[in-house]
Amino acid sequence: MKLLILVGLVLLIIAVHQLMRVVELSRQFKNTKEWHVSDSDNSFNGKLMLAFGVLFLSFFFWQVNRWTDNTLPGAASVHGLKIDTLMEYNMYLVCSVFVIVNAVLFYFAYKYKGKVGNKAVFIAHDKRLELALIVALAIMLAGIIIFGLKYWNEITERSVDPNKIVIELYAKQFDWTARYAGKDKVLGLTDYRQIDGGNSVGLDTLDAAGYDDILVKNEFHIPVNKEIVFKMRSRDVIHSAYMPHFRAQMNCVPGMITEFRFTPNKTTAQMRQDKYVVQLMKGINDIRANDETRSKDDREPVEFDYILLCNKICGTSHYNMQMKIIVESEADYNAWLAKQKAVKTIASK
Repeated sequence: MKLLILVGLVLLIIAVHQLMRVVELSRQFKNTKEWHVSDSDNSFNGKLMLAFGVLFLSFFFWQVNRWTDNTLPGAASVHGLKIDTLMEYNMYLVCSVFVIVNAVLFYFAYKYKGKVGNKAVFIAHDKRLELALIVALAIMLAGIIIFGLKYWNEITERSVDPNKIVIELYAKQFDWTARYAGKDKVLGLTDYRQIDGGNSVGLDTLDAAGYDDILVKNEFHIPVNKEIVFKMRSRDVIHSAYMPHFRAQMNCVPGMITEFRFTPNKTTAQMRQDKYVVQLMKGINDIRANDETRSKDDREPVEFDYILLCNKICGTSHYNMQMKIIVESEADYNAWLAKQKAVKTIASK
């Protein structure tokens, strides 16, 4: 297939070259100078611009239709629905302006093509047109900024939910650790000076609140329809905790604690049954199965999972800095948490 496409492109280039030769020979036959442009030439070029404009915009709409089915599934958090609404508003606005401007440009190139004897009129500026454009752009940008700030303030303001669950995400090259509070419901204090082989996140050994904290790797669990507050730290460089399905991202900065919160509204099981996700995973598994560069075990079908990624290029193994997220019912979450072992830090004297 690729060879056929390549051959087709080569033949197209040869055909265009031969066509240009024919035009050049016809000019020589008519004894027409190369720089002389007739009304028929302008008319022909105007029609070509109109045809190219139609082709260009058709290609744009085809691309939109082609790649829309390869985007992320619908948001799996309450605030994520607002983010998607804002994103759709921006995309519709930008695409509408793009289509209108290009359609006008190509049409005007055809309508106002050159004619022998015509003289262009010079207009320095048009105050009414400029004012209309400025007002229209101001309204559109103000709408984007106002809605964006409103949603951002709602997301980042301090949580007032007494039943919220606080989880710490600790980042280091190239690994994530999630820390949960134990039975006391309080995360212990930390001290970077106490980081060592047996205390990988720097728990303060003098703080009794940290004795029952729970550390998990590879995957962490959160309950559905419950507000989750993430406290984020980094040991080495700036990382970025990115949870795309929840439309959540926050930098993890060495020497400070950053925070982000959201309420998941779809369990992992519910997302796996979503029609769009089923179609998306089928496409991914088909690619894996037909990839001859993969080993046999690596071609096995995979299931959808929420995922935590690092969205900062933090080093050579940045691509591998991932952690699975399981969203489940509150009962299942409590059962899972009860099975996890506490740190049981021994306080130093």
